[in-house]
Amino acid sequence: MTEESQFVLEATKDSMEHAIVHFEHELHKIRAGKSSPAMLNGVIVEYYGAHVPIEQVANINTPDPRQIIVQPFDKSSIYAIEKAIMAANLGFNPMNEGELLRINVPPLTEERRKDLVKRSKNEAEDAKVSIRNARRHANDEAKHLEKDGTPEDEVKRLIEKIQEMTNAYIARVDKILELKEKDILTV
Repeated sequence: MTEESQFVLEATKDSMEHAIVHFEHELHKIRAGKSSPAMLNGVIVEYYGAHVPIEQVANINTPDPRQIIVQPFDKSSIYAIEKAIMAANLGFNPMNEGELLRINVPPLTEERRKDLVKRSKNEAEDAKVSIRNARRHANDEAKHLEKDGTPEDEVKRLIEKIQEMTNAYIARVDKILELKEKDILTV
């Protein structure tokens, strides 16, 4: 394989790996049965005029599987944090206890579980689209290599390897989704 072909493969692999990492990150936000600090990832707090992630203004921990405790570093920001959690529309109702926010995580209903599975499937589809876009981009690069003088059989081998890689990454997405679905549906 030529150096250019190797470069195209590496760039494609990096792009597909990024899609998997992003997919896993998004799935961490979807709760299964027990609470976790990651459930509040993505909550943005307006803090002294700046918009910052909640983990930069508060300590978040889970003392038990049904609770999340949010303890602000600056006690005066507790109302802004409470407002941000409510605005994030996560289905939580934080209780302000002056020094900290206590969030009781309600048990999942069957309907909510199905919604979470559907959301997980949407995230999986987004990951697959990203992987396919990486494939399309790599195939375009391969065709440009052919125009630049790379032998036709070399380009065909490259396109076959790109397709094999695509199939492997899509299979990984399906496997990760299957595990997440099982986790969500387990009562």
